[in-house]
Amino acid sequence: MSFPPDKNGRKREFLHQAAKALTQAYGVPDPGPIEEPLAVLIRTVLSQNTTDTNRDRAYHALRRRFPRWEDLLEADTKEIAEVIKVGGLSRQKSARIKDILQWVHRQWGEMTLAPLCAMGTAEAREVLLGLKGVGLKTANCVLAFGCGRVAFPVDTHILRIAKRLGLIPAPATAEQAHLLLAALVPDALAIPLHLNLIRYGREICKARHPHCRHCLFPDLCTLPLDQREGYRKRQRHA
Repeated sequence: MSFPPDKNGRKREFLHQAAKALTQAYGVPDPGPIEEPLAVLIRTVLSQNTTDTNRDRAYHALRRRFPRWEDLLEADTKEIAEVIKVGGLSRQKSARIKDILQWVHRQWGEMTLAPLCAMGTAEAREVLLGLKGVGLKTANCVLAFGCGRVAFPVDTHILRIAKRLGLIPAPATAEQAHLLLAALVPDALAIPLHLNLIRYGREICKARHPHCRHCLFPDLCTLPLDQREGYRKRQRHA
């Protein structure tokens, strides 16, 4: 499947304006310091198909039980699954985590992804994508927050918002969305726009029951009328 390019630059210009509107609403987000890339990778694996709260609970439980990566490498997958069960899909995630740590140790002889961050961005991304269970979102999170590279991870909130605003076609998959949005988002806006769009998706442009009266982009929203907040309220009182 292929999608038309942004020939006249309107989408790119809109993203500049959207970034300004989000900054006015939320301020400039603080991404925090660059983290250990292996920690970012493991935490992002834990984030798959769960809430941020449960991801964090699972990650903190994991690090309490296994303070060193070497401890986690030596652990049995059943034990890992029990520790991270609050995050859901614990057997699948424990196997992925174990595979990743074994790969890291085989690749570099120590529990670090520092050599990955010394690679070029495209090469590092391809290496990450070669790992089982690692897609573009996870790879871009590691590059952005673990290596300090320009990358625009597309999570479920950003995917939903981009479709509702017509930035990407409704049929686009998450992988396609990464490629389409990477061509539109200016490098300087990648991290602040990523963080503010996630907040906007959590607080306003929710998957269910969005708070449409607080929408920053009402003229562009493609959400069907019967799913919008004002319409639902009118129907209840009709």
